[in-house]
Amino acid sequence: MIEPIPGAAGAPRLTYVGHGTVLVEMDGVRLLTDPVLRRWIGPLLRRGPLPGAEATRDLDAVLITHLHPDHLDAASLRLLRGDPVILVPAHGVAYLRERGFRRVLGVTRGDETAVGPLVVAATKADHSGRRHSTGGKGEALGYVIRGRRSIYVAGDTGLFPGMKDLEPGLDVACLPIDGWGPRLPEDHLDPLRAAQALAMLAPRIAVPIHWGAYYPPGLAEVWRGRRTMPPRVFAGHAARLAPRVEVRVLEPGEGFEVLPGAQPPAG
Repeated sequence: MIEPIPGAAGAPRLTYVGHGTVLVEMDGVRLLTDPVLRRWIGPLLRRGPLPGAEATRDLDAVLITHLHPDHLDAASLRLLRGDPVILVPAHGVAYLRERGFRRVLGVTRGDETAVGPLVVAATKADHSGRRHSTGGKGEALGYVIRGRRSIYVAGDTGLFPGMKDLEPGLDVACLPIDGWGPRLPEDHLDPLRAAQALAMLAPRIAVPIHWGAYYPPGLAEVWRGRRTMPPRVFAGHAARLAPRVEVRVLEPGEGFEVLPGAQPPAG
């Protein structure tokens, strides 16, 4: 078991830091997914301010969904304060250790890891997790975080049939709805496919992620024009396909307390 850093255990809270980066604070544990914290990530420029210190302090664990550079950025990991353990798809362990990270735990689909009182379950993602510099194929993952609430962070994924039974009774599903290129392949969720995923997952609350933070600077005007479009389109599709799910659109840096509530009936 990974022992958490001592601290006050307030109400569970979720913050959309930007792109695939989500901060989950629950039961005295702080988890951060796919940290991208720099102005530039390869050819991509961050829109708006960089994440503040609150997103990087006193972390107990970091959850990496796959090795693509906009989800696994070693320079961003070095900005984290403290010494959190890094959960990463098993083929990424050597990559991180070669770069000086020692608290690395390789996980694969179906693994469950205790982080203090929380359980972090690695789930299927329909996405290529290969990083070209590492060679070979690589698994991509999502994560379900179970404690007083249950929170699913999908990483990058396309639709897959097992979503319907992935985690019954979810409180929150954080679903990617956009990308940084001019088109999204089938192993990604666009606003419509994300709403279809939402209908299968049936959480109480949906939070769209993977939008609004990074864009190629050569296409800055195009991206500014569509900055608010993906979450609006997603919310519209969700209202039609999953009307019992509450959609909460968060700007990068915004968050909310995940309060208890009745699970909406299926159907």
